[in-house]
Amino acid sequence: MARIRTFTQTSSDSSPHPTETDAQWSVLQAGGIRWLQISTYGSDARMSKPKVSQTIQLDRERAALLKEAIEVAFPGI
Repeated sequence: MARIRTFTQTSSDSSPHPTETDAQWSVLQAGGIRWLQISTYGSDARMSKPKVSQTIQLDRERAALLKEAIEVAFPGI
């Protein structure tokens, strides 16, 4: 689990990942700060039963940066 500290654009030569997974999101409140938490689960091929694989948390400022990135990637969304 990690709180996102910086959120910057980079160029990438990667391609779409071959595996898919499920994700859940929730809203947390701690110390007067609101957080968006996004958790992903292991792929269907994982040997163990489904469990959280990775979790990221974004405060309002980082969520705004994510929103900007989504609007760049998908204009008009």
